[in-house]
Amino acid sequence: MSDDFELPPTESAVGGRIATGVVHGEAPDTAASRSIESMTAGSTPPGKPKRASLWQVFRSMPILVKFAAIWLVGVVGLAIYAKLDTSVFNGSLPLQDPNLQLNNFNAATGEFGTGEPIEGPSASNWLGTDALARDTFARIAHGAWVSLTVAIVSVLFGIVVGGFLGTLVGFVRGRTETMIMSVIDVILAFPALVLLLALVAIFEVRDLLVISGVIGFLSIPAYTRVARANSLAISNREFVLAARSIGTKQRKILFREIFPNVLPTLVAYAMVASAFVIVVEGALSFLGLSVQLPTSTWGNMINQSRRDIKIDVWQVIWPSMALTLTVLSLNQVGDFFQKRNAIRASSL
Repeated sequence: MSDDFELPPTESAVGGRIATGVVHGEAPDTAASRSIESMTAGSTPPGKPKRASLWQVFRSMPILVKFAAIWLVGVVGLAIYAKLDTSVFNGSLPLQDPNLQLNNFNAATGEFGTGEPIEGPSASNWLGTDALARDTFARIAHGAWVSLTVAIVSVLFGIVVGGFLGTLVGFVRGRTETMIMSVIDVILAFPALVLLLALVAIFEVRDLLVISGVIGFLSIPAYTRVARANSLAISNREFVLAARSIGTKQRKILFREIFPNVLPTLVAYAMVASAFVIVVEGALSFLGLSVQLPTSTWGNMINQSRRDIKIDVWQVIWPSMALTLTVLSLNQVGDFFQKRNAIRASSL
């Protein structure tokens, strides 16, 4: 009788697939191991779902949210381009100086400019000029940088400070929660706009970073409340209770289990909160309490153009459209990620 043998086809325990052939003379255990290894090679480990790429997330967006995301990417790109033009390339990029009066005397050429105040769109001035013959498109681009800076600083304040405080008090509870939330309630008790105006008046210097820092400070209470609500819910989940039962340190549970699961909700909320922050900065600019002139912001562009609205309404419409579409886009994208995060949270 020959020593060669062949196993009949058997069903593998992995995915219900069939392990059929073995090499003559190969032990059954070796053949089974080789079959299982070949079927499991390159597969995703159980319990660790593959994260969606940015392109997959974009494809899953409704059509309106896709347009909103494209608009936001365009605004951010335009703001960075305008900042690089003035700070890095010293105005050598193809973008007009936002404060250059195109009808003024040019010392470099010894000639007066040919630009006209309140001029319509043209090849050299895509959105026309304002009452001082300054390029409207360039001023909108630089105004986008102001809005972007305020939004980013407020989000950093909110997530880093407010998110940490909210996560902490929702996890540890007790006196720590009482003390911190009492301070948060006191800040929320003041009318936000009045407190903002008071802080701006105290600092006196209306610098972009100062304005951003003040608005960021006032953003902390809202983020703290959102983080606390999510931290309370996550603290009672099974994986947190299991970590506590095996003696894991509180600090490790806080930073490894609680905060990573609170963070997606905070990021989704930050999109919506950024829209409100941009509106607040626009209101301050309209009132003349934001960054010093002649720095262009969407709010002060609207304020300066409203005097000439009967001559050319478009100089009011362009910055208003930029502000409105940006706020609308942030709300649309923020709502999308909030719904997406709610589905994720329900599966934890």
